[in-house]
Amino acid sequence: MLENLPIYVQIHNQIKQDISQGRWKVGQRIPPERVLAQDFHVSRMTLRQAIQTLVDEGILQRKVGSGTYVASQKVQEKMSGTTSFTDIMLAQGKEPTSRVVSYRWSEPTLSEQEHLQLDKGKRIIRMERIRLADQVPICFEITSIPDWLGQCLNRQEITQSFYHALEEKNLKLGHAQQTVSSMLASEKVAELLAVKRGSSILRLRQITLLADGQPFEYVRTQYAGERFEFYLER
Repeated sequence: MLENLPIYVQIHNQIKQDISQGRWKVGQRIPPERVLAQDFHVSRMTLRQAIQTLVDEGILQRKVGSGTYVASQKVQEKMSGTTSFTDIMLAQGKEPTSRVVSYRWSEPTLSEQEHLQLDKGKRIIRMERIRLADQVPICFEITSIPDWLGQCLNRQEITQSFYHALEEKNLKLGHAQQTVSSMLASEKVAELLAVKRGSSILRLRQITLLADGQPFEYVRTQYAGERFEFYLER
């Protein structure tokens, strides 16, 4: 440990290294603070500061009345454009899959008509999916796309790897407009994502455009907060 760093930072770094080297596995409880404080020859206050920093970083997780555990690594998405769910999962060494809940042609709501800039009388395809990583549900997604796009692509192309199918049709992706907020899981979403009702949910609303500025996708996604996080880079 580097002596010029504060003691709690040195302890933080050592515990983090121990976890990465497999001393404690995901889901395993680490020793009590009293024991760790003795091992590091520091006060429990100093040890607690190191542990709290690891909890804040999502590396450790406190469970009331039970102890402190190594947290499961969350799937991360960099908020920087239109990277597909499939690509995000593959980049993190996870197997992406989807389960279609519903897929139908429909009249658009006023919100869908506005966000997709549809003329009156135009229809949409509205698709509901559960997206999974290594068979673990990550998010519940409602995607609306305009009818002209539904006529260019078949159901398999739309439901399995939408962005890749667009590129194969020489439809170049542009930028995305994204809004993130928090909410509590409804009974339906909790069941679909295998979380408790009222659990923390990250909600993403996204309008995705082609390179020419035409909106082609309006997505409302609810992520299981305990399994997913967004991050920003400047």
